[in-house]
Amino acid sequence: MGLFWSKCGDKYGDIMKVETTGASKETADADGHARGYSGVSASERMAEDDEDDVKRYIDIIKEVDVDPNGGNHKRKGEWDSKEHLEQATGILIHFIEQIKDKFPKCTKEQQLKGGIAAYNQGDGAIDSLCEEVDENTTGKDYSNDVVARAQWYHTNLV
Repeated sequence: MGLFWSKCGDKYGDIMKVETTGASKETADADGHARGYSGVSASERMAEDDEDDVKRYIDIIKEVDVDPNGGNHKRKGEWDSKEHLEQATGILIHFIEQIKDKFPKCTKEQQLKGGIAAYNQGDGAIDSLCEEVDENTTGKDYSNDVVARAQWYHTNLV
Protein backbone atom coordinates (compact mmCIF):
# COMPACT_ATOMS: atom_id res chain seq x y z
CA MET A 1 0.00 0.00 0.00
CA GLY A 2 1.19 3.49 -0.77
CA LEU A 3 0.79 6.75 1.06
CA PHE A 4 -2.36 8.85 0.71
CA TRP A 5 -0.80 11.07 -1.96
CA SER A 6 0.34 8.08 -3.98
CA LYS A 7 -3.19 6.64 -3.88
CA CYS A 8 -5.03 9.88 -4.49
CA GLY A 9 -2.57 11.86 -6.62
CA ASP A 10 -4.62 11.61 -9.79
CA LYS A 11 -7.74 12.88 -8.05
CA TYR A 12 -6.29 15.45 -5.64
CA GLY A 13 -2.98 16.48 -7.20
CA ASP A 14 0.67 15.56 -6.72
CA ILE A 15 2.13 16.94 -3.48
CA MET A 16 5.58 16.96 -5.12
CA LYS A 17 4.32 19.38 -7.79
CA VAL A 18 2.77 21.88 -5.36
CA GLU A 19 4.69 25.14 -5.28
CA THR A 20 5.72 26.19 -1.78
CA THR A 21 7.66 28.88 0.00
CA GLY A 22 7.94 26.82 3.20
CA ALA A 23 7.76 28.16 6.73
CA SER A 24 8.21 31.75 7.77
CA LYS A 25 11.09 32.75 10.02
CA GLU A 26 8.53 33.30 12.79
CA THR A 27 7.24 29.73 12.50
CA ALA A 28 10.77 28.36 12.42
CA ASP A 29 11.81 30.43 15.43
CA ALA A 30 8.72 29.32 17.37
CA ASP A 31 9.62 25.69 16.66
CA GLY A 32 12.96 26.19 18.37
CA HIS A 33 14.84 23.59 16.34
CA ALA A 34 14.84 25.63 13.14
CA ARG A 35 15.70 28.97 14.73
CA GLY A 36 17.31 31.31 12.21
CA TYR A 37 15.99 29.43 9.19
CA SER A 38 13.10 30.33 6.90
CA GLY A 39 11.47 28.98 3.77
CA VAL A 40 11.65 25.41 2.55
CA SER A 41 14.90 24.81 4.46
CA ALA A 42 13.13 25.67 7.74
CA SER A 43 10.25 23.30 6.98
CA GLU A 44 12.69 20.56 5.99
CA ARG A 45 14.67 21.04 9.19
CA MET A 46 11.48 20.79 11.28
CA ALA A 47 10.36 17.70 9.32
CA GLU A 48 13.73 16.07 9.84
CA ASP A 49 13.55 16.87 13.54
CA ASP A 50 10.17 15.07 13.70
CA GLU A 51 11.31 12.13 11.55
CA ASP A 52 11.56 9.60 14.40
CA ASP A 53 8.06 10.46 15.61
CA VAL A 54 6.64 10.13 12.10
CA LYS A 55 8.41 6.81 11.55
CA ARG A 56 6.52 5.37 14.53
CA TYR A 57 3.25 5.99 12.67
CA ILE A 58 4.34 5.32 9.09
CA ASP A 59 2.62 1.92 8.95
CA ILE A 60 -0.67 3.44 10.09
CA ILE A 61 -0.23 6.30 7.61
CA LYS A 62 0.34 3.81 4.79
CA GLU A 63 -2.80 1.85 5.74
CA VAL A 64 -5.16 4.82 5.65
CA ASP A 65 -7.61 4.68 2.78
CA VAL A 66 -10.33 7.23 3.38
CA ASP A 67 -13.94 7.59 2.36
CA PRO A 68 -14.20 11.37 1.76
CA ASN A 69 -17.06 12.21 4.11
CA GLY A 70 -15.57 15.21 5.92
CA GLY A 71 -17.55 17.66 7.99
CA ASN A 72 -18.04 15.62 11.17
CA HIS A 73 -15.37 17.05 13.43
CA LYS A 74 -16.16 15.20 16.64
CA ARG A 75 -12.84 13.52 17.40
CA LYS A 76 -12.64 9.80 16.71
CA GLY A 77 -10.09 7.64 18.48
CA GLU A 78 -6.97 8.67 20.34
CA TRP A 79 -4.83 11.38 18.74
CA ASP A 80 -2.27 8.80 17.55
CA SER A 81 -4.71 6.13 16.31
CA LYS A 82 -5.47 4.98 12.79
CA GLU A 83 -9.12 5.94 13.36
CA HIS A 84 -8.12 9.53 14.18
CA LEU A 85 -5.78 9.72 11.18
CA GLU A 86 -8.57 8.46 8.91
CA GLN A 87 -10.89 11.12 10.30
CA ALA A 88 -8.30 13.88 9.78
CA THR A 89 -7.67 12.70 6.22
CA GLY A 90 -11.41 12.67 5.56
CA ILE A 91 -11.65 16.25 6.81
CA LEU A 92 -8.77 17.25 4.52
CA ILE A 93 -10.49 15.60 1.54
CA HIS A 94 -13.70 17.44 2.42
CA PHE A 95 -11.85 20.76 2.28
CA ILE A 96 -10.05 19.89 -0.96
CA GLU A 97 -13.47 19.16 -2.49
CA GLN A 98 -14.83 22.48 -1.16
CA ILE A 99 -11.87 24.33 -2.68
CA LYS A 100 -12.31 22.46 -5.99
CA ASP A 101 -15.91 23.71 -6.10
CA LYS A 102 -14.87 27.25 -5.13
CA PHE A 103 -11.95 27.45 -7.61
CA PRO A 104 -12.80 25.01 -10.43
CA LYS A 105 -10.37 26.53 -12.96
CA CYS A 106 -7.30 26.10 -10.75
CA THR A 107 -4.91 23.17 -11.09
CA LYS A 108 -5.27 20.13 -8.86
CA GLU A 109 -2.07 21.15 -7.10
CA GLN A 110 -3.42 24.65 -6.36
CA GLN A 111 -6.66 23.09 -5.10
CA LEU A 112 -4.68 20.68 -2.92
CA LYS A 113 -2.72 23.54 -1.36
CA GLY A 114 -5.96 25.48 -0.89
CA GLY A 115 -7.51 22.43 0.79
CA ILE A 116 -4.58 22.28 3.20
CA ALA A 117 -5.04 25.96 4.03
CA ALA A 118 -8.80 25.40 4.46
CA TYR A 119 -8.08 22.46 6.79
CA ASN A 120 -6.46 25.04 9.06
CA GLN A 121 -9.00 27.88 8.86
CA GLY A 122 -12.03 26.67 6.88
CA ASP A 123 -12.77 27.16 3.20
CA GLY A 124 -14.50 30.49 3.88
CA ALA A 125 -11.12 31.94 4.87
CA ILE A 126 -9.56 31.08 1.50
CA ASP A 127 -10.00 33.98 -0.90
CA SER A 128 -7.27 33.13 -3.40
CA LEU A 129 -5.21 30.12 -4.44
CA CYS A 130 -2.33 32.30 -5.55
CA GLU A 131 0.06 34.27 -3.35
CA GLU A 132 -2.50 34.92 -0.61
CA VAL A 133 -3.59 31.31 0.02
CA ASP A 134 -2.13 31.54 3.54
CA GLU A 135 -3.32 35.08 4.26
CA ASN A 136 -5.72 33.89 6.97
CA THR A 137 -3.91 30.76 8.18
CA THR A 138 -1.90 30.20 11.35
CA GLY A 139 1.40 32.03 10.98
CA LYS A 140 0.27 33.12 7.51
CA ASP A 141 2.30 30.16 6.20
CA TYR A 142 0.33 27.04 7.17
CA SER A 143 -0.14 25.40 3.76
CA ASN A 144 3.33 26.40 2.55
CA ASP A 145 4.93 24.86 5.64
CA VAL A 146 2.77 21.71 5.49
CA VAL A 147 3.51 21.20 1.78
CA ALA A 148 7.27 21.63 2.26
CA ARG A 149 7.27 19.16 5.16
CA ALA A 150 5.12 16.68 3.20
CA GLN A 151 7.51 16.90 0.26
CA TRP A 152 10.44 16.19 2.60
CA TYR A 153 8.65 13.20 4.13
CA HIS A 154 7.67 11.90 0.69
CA THR A 155 11.29 12.11 -0.49
CA ASN A 156 12.88 10.74 2.66
CA LEU A 157 10.40 8.24 4.14
CA VAL A 158 8.45 6.74 1.26
